[in-house]
Amino acid sequence: MQQFELKAEPRLDVGKGASRRLRQTGKLPGIMYGFKQEATLISLEHNELLQQLQHEAFFSHILTITLEGKSDKVVLKDLQRHPSRPVILHVDFQRIDENEKLTMRVPIHFINAAKCAGVKTGGGVVSHIMTEVEVLCLPKDLPEYIEVDLEPLELNQSVHLGELKLPPGVENYTLMHGGNAAQPVVTVHIPRVAEEEEVAAPVAAEAGA
Repeated sequence: MQQFELKAEPRLDVGKGASRRLRQTGKLPGIMYGFKQEATLISLEHNELLQQLQHEAFFSHILTITLEGKSDKVVLKDLQRHPSRPVILHVDFQRIDENEKLTMRVPIHFINAAKCAGVKTGGGVVSHIMTEVEVLCLPKDLPEYIEVDLEPLELNQSVHLGELKLPPGVENYTLMHGGNAAQPVVTVHIPRVAEEEEVAAPVAAEAGA
């Protein structure tokens, strides 16, 4: 499993002005909280974090942050981006307890799209309704992603939230808290243009008659 490590420094100054000055030095403000400890204000190298964010796995992995010689296991909980520039404004990390379950959003990976029965023989297209799912598990069981096989899907068929196959020790947090098991995750259907042409053809025939 891929490992992600970040080096942080303590942050003493707070406020918008202090954060702005920090960003001017190539760093960004952040915070670590949770695991029965006081919140800790930190600063990180902006470009180092930006590089790590290029990896999808960074968002759903256990991360290691080293601060003043001490390492903390954390997960990424919030990220504030600049609305128009590739700049991170603030980042939140949550400390974890290896013995306590945590809630995380995990990406969904769709495989065998080229072999999908509804696409190959039915002329359909695949629509991804959901791209991630919220799960509950111990840190050691946190999956990098949830896999959905598209190969057996026929035209007008779907994979639903309640049908997702989760690894051992992983629970569907959304379903546990009132989510709809019938909510589609991915569907195979006739392209909208084709549907419109099918409807238009009889109308045109009637007009000609």
